[in-house]
Amino acid sequence: MKALGTAVALTMTWAAAVAHGQTWSPQKNVEIVVGSAPGGSNDKTARTVERIIVLNKLIPATVTVVNKPGGGSNIAFTYVQQHAGDAHYLMVGTPSLLTNHITGLSKLHYNDYTPIASLFNDYVVFAVNAASPIKTGKDLVERLKKDPKSISIGFATTLGSHNHIAAGLLMKAIGGNARDLKVVAHKGSAEAITNLLGGHIDLVTTAAGNIAGQVAAGKLRVVAVAAERRFAGALAELPTWKEQGVNLVFGGWRGILAPKGLTPQQSAYWENVLHRSTEAPEWKADIEKNFWADDFVPGDRFRKDLDQDYAAMRAVLVDLGLAK
Repeated sequence: MKALGTAVALTMTWAAAVAHGQTWSPQKNVEIVVGSAPGGSNDKTARTVERIIVLNKLIPATVTVVNKPGGGSNIAFTYVQQHAGDAHYLMVGTPSLLTNHITGLSKLHYNDYTPIASLFNDYVVFAVNAASPIKTGKDLVERLKKDPKSISIGFATTLGSHNHIAAGLLMKAIGGNARDLKVVAHKGSAEAITNLLGGHIDLVTTAAGNIAGQVAAGKLRVVAVAAERRFAGALAELPTWKEQGVNLVFGGWRGILAPKGLTPQQSAYWENVLHRSTEAPEWKADIEKNFWADDFVPGDRFRKDLDQDYAAMRAVLVDLGLAK
């Protein structure tokens, strides 16, 4: 019923746009803005969308990915927000847009943008260096219960990010205090993983696609994944937290948002382009390669999901001591 409802809603939205003549289409270069450095899930999302749009000639204009890392994605968020009403600017939206506002890191609210569509969910994995004495999720739990400060946890992109929240939820699930964690924020997941490989931190919470190569090479070990069930493919051997007795399922959505002030025709245009992109064989291949959970959510429902996520994340960030 959920899938049927989504399909009907999409059909009605696009039919309405066609009825109005859908007079808008991009007339100059389109920027897909990313709030982190190249190499992480956010960057991969943008480049996958860009590649599919160009390959399938879905729009009559050029497309470029623009990386603006820093400030927990606030530099990118501010840049896009400054182009109100201009549908030639899109950005990869993540839970950071919500958490930055909740923690006071930014005054920008998700209502300052036009939600176009949520594309997929990206479940968090907990990875250690292959040389680490931590072999399993149970080993990690024992260390955290004994001395949380003995494990330095790295993630992107800022304190209060969804990767930080994942670590906090683990502590809460095992009866610990999330505020006792020793955490290190990085500009991007690639930077956090480099520090893990170098032995500078003990653990990274990140997306599965970010560490798949290092796991295959025997350089990193995933002790648990925060997914409902095991991944398919190359990471099928990785155990979930639930399998190891910890009730933890958590990930981060990736979506596309535009500046505030778009017309209904402009929003419908981009929603249509993104839906067509996610139906392309290239998208399905990248979904599998990056271990993403395909879940296209159109703009109107995406906005409602943002309302719910904001309230849920605020509760966790209070536990972490990052919000009141």
